[in-house]
Amino acid sequence: MLELIQGLPRGARVLDLGSGSGSFQTTRDDIGVIRLDVEIPAVRAPGAYVSADAARMPFRPRAFDLVIGNHSLEHFPALDETLREIARIMQSGGVLYVAVPDVSTFTDRLYRWMAKGGGHVNAFDSEKEVIRRIERITGLPHRATRTLYTSLSFLNARNFKARPPRKIALFANGNEDFLAALTWFLRLLDRTFGSRLSVYGWSFYFGNIDLPKVLEPWINVCVRCGSGISEDYLRKVGAVGPIPGVWDRYLCPICGGRNRFTRVNL
Repeated sequence: MLELIQGLPRGARVLDLGSGSGSFQTTRDDIGVIRLDVEIPAVRAPGAYVSADAARMPFRPRAFDLVIGNHSLEHFPALDETLREIARIMQSGGVLYVAVPDVSTFTDRLYRWMAKGGGHVNAFDSEKEVIRRIERITGLPHRATRTLYTSLSFLNARNFKARPPRKIALFANGNEDFLAALTWFLRLLDRTFGSRLSVYGWSFYFGNIDLPKVLEPWINVCVRCGSGISEDYLRKVGAVGPIPGVWDRYLCPICGGRNRFTRVNL
Protein backbone atom coordinates (compact mmCIF):
# COMPACT_ATOMS: atom_id res chain seq x y z
CA MET A 1 0.00 0.00 0.00
CA LEU A 2 2.96 2.34 0.50
CA GLU A 3 3.51 2.52 -3.24
CA LEU A 4 -0.08 3.75 -3.59
CA ILE A 5 0.52 6.54 -1.10
CA GLN A 6 3.77 7.56 -2.79
CA GLY A 7 1.99 7.80 -6.14
CA LEU A 8 -0.76 10.14 -4.95
CA PRO A 9 -0.88 13.71 -6.30
CA ARG A 10 -0.37 16.69 -3.99
CA GLY A 11 -3.51 17.46 -1.99
CA ALA A 12 -4.94 13.93 -2.20
CA ARG A 13 -6.92 12.55 0.75
CA VAL A 14 -6.36 9.09 2.25
CA LEU A 15 -8.62 7.18 4.64
CA ASP A 16 -6.98 4.60 6.90
CA LEU A 17 -10.06 2.50 7.69
CA GLY A 18 -10.01 0.56 10.96
CA SER A 19 -6.61 2.06 11.56
CA GLY A 20 -5.86 1.21 15.19
CA SER A 21 -2.71 3.19 15.93
CA GLY A 22 -2.10 3.59 12.19
CA SER A 23 -1.75 0.88 9.55
CA PHE A 24 0.92 2.77 7.63
CA GLN A 25 3.51 5.51 8.05
CA THR A 26 4.29 8.20 5.50
CA THR A 27 6.69 11.13 5.35
CA ARG A 28 4.48 13.01 2.89
CA ASP A 29 3.11 16.22 4.33
CA ASP A 30 1.34 17.32 1.14
CA ILE A 31 -1.55 14.84 1.42
CA GLY A 32 -4.33 14.55 3.98
CA VAL A 33 -4.42 11.38 6.09
CA ILE A 34 -7.53 10.56 8.11
CA ARG A 35 -7.51 7.51 10.37
CA LEU A 36 -10.83 6.05 11.49
CA ASP A 37 -11.50 3.52 14.25
CA VAL A 38 -14.08 2.92 16.95
CA GLU A 39 -11.51 3.74 19.61
CA ILE A 40 -8.60 6.14 19.27
CA PRO A 41 -5.41 4.70 20.81
CA ALA A 42 -3.06 6.61 23.06
CA VAL A 43 -0.05 5.96 20.80
CA ARG A 44 -0.78 7.11 17.26
CA ALA A 45 0.91 7.52 13.90
CA PRO A 46 0.70 10.99 12.31
CA GLY A 47 -2.68 11.94 10.90
CA ALA A 48 -6.10 13.17 12.00
CA TYR A 49 -8.01 10.56 14.01
CA VAL A 50 -11.77 10.11 13.93
CA SER A 51 -13.73 7.85 16.28
CA ALA A 52 -16.68 6.38 14.37
CA ASP A 53 -18.41 3.23 13.14
CA ALA A 54 -17.12 2.19 9.70
CA ALA A 55 -20.72 1.42 8.66
CA ARG A 56 -21.73 5.05 9.34
CA MET A 57 -18.78 7.25 8.49
CA PRO A 58 -19.07 11.00 9.20
CA PHE A 59 -17.61 12.09 5.86
CA ARG A 60 -19.14 13.83 2.88
CA PRO A 61 -19.58 11.90 -0.39
CA ARG A 62 -16.50 11.53 -2.63
CA ALA A 63 -14.17 12.78 0.09
CA PHE A 64 -11.21 10.39 -0.46
CA ASP A 65 -8.89 9.52 -3.31
CA LEU A 66 -7.53 6.39 -1.61
CA VAL A 67 -9.15 4.13 0.99
CA ILE A 68 -6.97 1.60 2.80
CA GLY A 69 -8.52 -1.33 4.65
CA ASN A 70 -5.38 -3.06 5.89
CA HIS A 71 -6.51 -6.16 7.83
CA SER A 72 -9.63 -4.40 9.04
CA LEU A 73 -12.55 -5.83 7.05
CA GLU A 74 -12.44 -9.06 9.05
CA HIS A 75 -13.30 -6.99 12.16
CA PHE A 76 -16.43 -5.18 10.89
CA PRO A 77 -19.75 -6.76 11.97
CA ALA A 78 -21.71 -4.78 9.36
CA LEU A 79 -19.42 -5.53 6.44
CA ASP A 80 -21.84 -4.89 3.57
CA GLU A 81 -22.85 -1.54 5.07
CA THR A 82 -19.17 -0.65 5.43
CA LEU A 83 -18.52 -1.46 1.76
CA ARG A 84 -21.46 0.75 0.77
CA GLU A 85 -19.97 3.56 2.83
CA ILE A 86 -16.64 3.08 1.08
CA ALA A 87 -18.40 3.48 -2.27
CA ARG A 88 -20.12 6.65 -1.02
CA ILE A 89 -16.99 8.41 0.25
CA MET A 90 -14.73 7.29 -2.61
CA GLN A 91 -13.76 9.94 -5.13
CA SER A 92 -14.64 9.18 -8.74
CA GLY A 93 -11.46 7.62 -10.10
CA GLY A 94 -10.30 6.63 -6.61
CA VAL A 95 -8.53 3.48 -5.42
CA LEU A 96 -9.41 0.94 -2.74
CA TYR A 97 -6.74 -1.26 -1.15
CA VAL A 98 -7.89 -4.21 0.95
CA ALA A 99 -5.86 -6.86 2.77
CA VAL A 100 -7.58 -9.75 4.56
CA PRO A 101 -6.50 -13.06 6.11
CA ASP A 102 -7.44 -16.44 4.66
CA VAL A 103 -9.12 -18.37 7.49
CA SER A 104 -7.97 -21.69 6.04
CA THR A 105 -4.27 -20.89 6.57
CA PHE A 106 -2.09 -22.11 9.42
CA THR A 107 -1.14 -18.55 10.34
CA ASP A 108 -4.68 -17.24 10.71
CA ARG A 109 -5.73 -20.28 12.73
CA LEU A 110 -2.70 -19.80 14.96
CA TYR A 111 -3.48 -16.09 15.38
CA ARG A 112 -7.09 -16.77 16.39
CA TRP A 113 -5.96 -19.52 18.80
CA MET A 114 -3.38 -17.25 20.41
CA ALA A 115 -5.71 -14.21 20.60
CA LYS A 116 -8.96 -16.05 21.49
CA GLY A 117 -10.51 -15.19 18.15
CA GLY A 118 -8.57 -11.98 17.62
CA GLY A 119 -11.75 -10.00 17.04
CA HIS A 120 -12.34 -11.58 13.64
CA VAL A 121 -16.07 -11.66 12.87
CA ASN A 122 -15.84 -12.19 9.09
CA ALA A 123 -14.26 -15.34 7.68
CA PHE A 124 -12.70 -15.10 4.22
CA ASP A 125 -11.72 -18.38 2.61
CA SER A 126 -12.08 -17.67 -1.12
CA GLU A 127 -10.15 -15.10 -3.11
CA LYS A 128 -12.84 -15.04 -5.81
CA GLU A 129 -15.65 -14.54 -3.30
CA VAL A 130 -13.90 -11.57 -1.69
CA ILE A 131 -13.45 -9.95 -5.11
CA ARG A 132 -17.06 -10.61 -6.13
CA ARG A 133 -18.45 -9.20 -2.89
CA ILE A 134 -16.44 -6.00 -3.01
CA GLU A 135 -17.11 -5.43 -6.71
CA ARG A 136 -20.84 -6.05 -6.31
CA ILE A 137 -21.34 -3.66 -3.41
CA THR A 138 -18.85 -0.89 -4.19
CA GLY A 139 -19.07 -0.97 -7.97
CA LEU A 140 -15.28 -0.70 -8.10
CA PRO A 141 -13.56 -3.03 -10.60
CA HIS A 142 -10.95 -5.46 -9.33
CA ARG A 143 -7.51 -4.70 -10.76
CA ALA A 144 -4.98 -6.92 -9.03
CA THR A 145 -4.35 -9.47 -6.27
CA ARG A 146 -1.20 -10.30 -4.34
CA THR A 147 -0.78 -13.36 -2.12
CA LEU A 148 0.39 -12.37 1.36
CA TYR A 149 2.96 -14.34 3.32
CA THR A 150 3.24 -14.56 7.06
CA SER A 151 5.90 -13.16 9.32
CA LEU A 152 4.33 -14.30 12.62
CA SER A 153 4.89 -10.74 13.86
CA PHE A 154 1.94 -11.18 16.24
CA LEU A 155 4.17 -13.61 18.19
CA ASN A 156 7.12 -11.20 18.42
CA ALA A 157 7.76 -10.31 22.07
CA ARG A 158 8.80 -6.80 21.01
CA ASN A 159 5.23 -6.13 19.86
CA PHE A 160 3.50 -6.90 23.15
CA LYS A 161 2.62 -3.82 25.19
CA ALA A 162 0.89 -5.90 27.88
CA ARG A 163 1.80 -9.26 29.33
CA PRO A 164 1.90 -11.83 26.48
CA PRO A 165 -0.25 -14.99 26.65
CA ARG A 166 1.28 -18.09 28.19
CA LYS A 167 0.98 -19.90 24.86
CA ILE A 168 3.83 -17.80 23.51
CA ALA A 169 6.22 -20.07 25.41
CA LEU A 170 5.66 -22.58 22.58
CA PHE A 171 7.42 -20.12 20.27
CA ALA A 172 10.57 -19.40 22.27
CA ASN A 173 8.71 -16.67 24.16
CA GLY A 174 8.45 -14.60 21.00
CA ASN A 175 12.18 -14.44 20.33
CA GLU A 176 12.72 -12.53 17.08
CA ASP A 177 15.55 -14.70 15.77
CA PHE A 178 13.51 -17.84 16.44
CA LEU A 179 10.53 -16.44 14.52
CA ALA A 180 12.75 -15.40 11.62
CA ALA A 181 14.12 -18.95 11.38
CA LEU A 182 10.64 -20.46 11.73
CA THR A 183 9.13 -18.39 8.92
CA TRP A 184 12.10 -19.24 6.69
CA PHE A 185 11.56 -22.94 7.45
CA LEU A 186 7.82 -22.72 6.67
CA ARG A 187 8.62 -21.23 3.26
CA LEU A 188 11.09 -24.06 2.64
CA LEU A 189 8.39 -26.62 3.46
CA ASP A 190 5.99 -24.90 1.08
CA ARG A 191 8.48 -25.06 -1.76
CA THR A 192 9.37 -28.65 -1.07
CA PHE A 193 5.88 -30.09 -0.57
CA GLY A 194 3.58 -27.55 -2.24
CA SER A 195 1.92 -26.66 1.07
CA ARG A 196 0.62 -23.22 2.16
CA LEU A 197 2.07 -23.06 5.68
CA SER A 198 3.65 -19.65 5.13
CA VAL A 199 0.68 -18.07 3.32
CA TYR A 200 -1.46 -15.65 5.33
CA GLY A 201 -4.03 -14.06 3.01
CA TRP A 202 -4.45 -11.65 0.11
CA SER A 203 -4.23 -7.99 -0.78
CA PHE A 204 -6.57 -6.59 -3.42
CA TYR A 205 -6.55 -3.44 -5.54
CA PHE A 206 -9.81 -1.95 -6.83
CA GLY A 207 -10.62 1.14 -8.84
CA ASN A 208 -8.57 3.45 -11.00
CA ILE A 209 -5.19 1.76 -11.07
CA ASP A 210 -3.35 -0.10 -13.82
CA LEU A 211 -1.67 -3.27 -12.53
CA PRO A 212 -1.19 -6.87 -13.69
CA LYS A 213 -4.06 -9.08 -12.48
CA VAL A 214 -1.69 -11.22 -10.40
CA LEU A 215 1.17 -9.48 -8.61
CA GLU A 216 4.41 -11.14 -7.57
CA PRO A 217 4.16 -12.15 -3.90
CA TRP A 218 6.54 -10.52 -1.45
CA ILE A 219 7.75 -13.53 0.50
CA ASN A 220 10.17 -11.51 2.63
CA VAL A 221 7.97 -10.17 5.41
CA CYS A 222 9.42 -8.55 8.52
CA VAL A 223 8.95 -10.51 11.75
CA ARG A 224 8.76 -7.25 13.71
CA CYS A 225 6.59 -4.79 11.74
CA GLY A 226 4.99 -7.22 9.27
CA SER A 227 5.99 -5.23 6.17
CA GLY A 228 6.30 -7.22 2.96
CA ILE A 229 9.32 -6.07 0.96
CA SER A 230 10.25 -7.02 -2.61
CA GLU A 231 13.51 -8.81 -3.30
CA ASP A 232 14.50 -6.07 -5.77
CA TYR A 233 14.07 -3.36 -3.14
CA LEU A 234 16.07 -5.26 -0.54
CA ARG A 235 18.90 -5.57 -3.03
CA LYS A 236 18.57 -1.94 -4.08
CA VAL A 237 19.05 -0.64 -0.53
CA GLY A 238 21.91 -3.07 0.11
CA ALA A 239 20.07 -5.16 2.69
CA VAL A 240 21.31 -8.37 1.01
CA GLY A 241 24.09 -9.18 -1.40
CA PRO A 242 23.64 -9.60 -5.18
CA ILE A 243 24.02 -13.39 -4.83
CA PRO A 244 22.49 -14.20 -1.44
CA GLY A 245 23.33 -17.39 0.39
CA VAL A 246 21.03 -19.85 2.11
CA TRP A 247 21.31 -18.24 5.56
CA ASP A 248 21.53 -14.57 4.62
CA ARG A 249 19.90 -12.10 6.99
CA TYR A 250 18.51 -8.66 6.35
CA LEU A 251 17.50 -5.80 8.58
CA CYS A 252 14.06 -4.44 7.72
CA PRO A 253 14.52 -1.02 6.05
CA ILE A 254 11.35 0.17 7.78
CA CYS A 255 11.78 -0.90 11.42
CA GLY A 256 15.20 -2.59 11.73
CA GLY A 257 13.77 -6.03 12.55
CA ARG A 258 16.09 -9.02 12.04
CA ASN A 259 14.97 -11.41 9.31
CA ARG A 260 16.09 -14.39 7.26
CA PHE A 261 16.21 -13.61 3.54
CA THR A 262 14.27 -15.86 1.16
CA ARG A 263 14.87 -15.73 -2.58
CA VAL A 264 11.82 -15.65 -4.84
CA ASN A 265 13.46 -18.14 -7.21
CA LEU A 266 15.62 -20.87 -5.73
